[in-house]
Amino acid sequence: MQELIQSVVQWLHGMGIHPNGETAAAVGNAVGQAGVAVGGAIAPAVAKMDMPSLMALAAALGWASGFRLYAVVFLTGAMGYAGWIPLPEGLKLLMHPAVLGASGFMLLVEFFADKIPWLDSVWDSINSVIRIPGGALLAASVFGADSGAMGLVAGLLGGSLAATSFATKATTRAAINTSPEPFSNWLASFFEDGLAVGVMWLATQHPLAFGVALAVMLVVSVLLLVVLWKFLKIVIRKLKAFFAGGAPAPSGA
Repeated sequence: MQELIQSVVQWLHGMGIHPNGETAAAVGNAVGQAGVAVGGAIAPAVAKMDMPSLMALAAALGWASGFRLYAVVFLTGAMGYAGWIPLPEGLKLLMHPAVLGASGFMLLVEFFADKIPWLDSVWDSINSVIRIPGGALLAASVFGADSGAMGLVAGLLGGSLAATSFATKATTRAAINTSPEPFSNWLASFFEDGLAVGVMWLATQHPLAFGVALAVMLVVSVLLLVVLWKFLKIVIRKLKAFFAGGAPAPSGA
């Protein structure tokens, strides 16, 4: 700070203005007070990421990654880049322009691919290899930079949440795709788009309310998986065929 003040004084001398010592001291005090004011304004924003907020963020990243991984990566990075939320150290990489560009591009690809019946199931099969690990990695990154143990716990829970939401999405889509009309598929896809945005907003703005909503979503997911067990078996067969290198089993099998 002293070096900055001296530079300003020297510049003023060069302009023909010669402030005395009292004037320089007054400028220094003003700058110092401005710094305190800015720090006081920033501190509340940083303090928002307390433990409940971090836990809600980790859970939201895991859950939403199971059906909209690229949207989650883009939204989280964009919110951090815009200064809407103070991201933990482990997630600041998401603010990098290259990451934002790649995740934004994949978000657009997924947005359209997910609206086409049958292609959405193929897309789910392809992305099954990244959504669940991606959800686990994002959740772990919330704590990983500060605590390895908490990062591991968050990763395990995040991966489990991602697996649950992925299974629910893939199962309901398999059931919806048995209908010849495309409108139910479109409605389901738009609902998932909105759900991903809503989950991230609720987790970052109202962590406790998100905890209640997550519990409700988990109960609904379990009920859907039980009711649609037949279609879940179809999804499992398709995934096995995909990883075995063969063609996906027909939906009527």
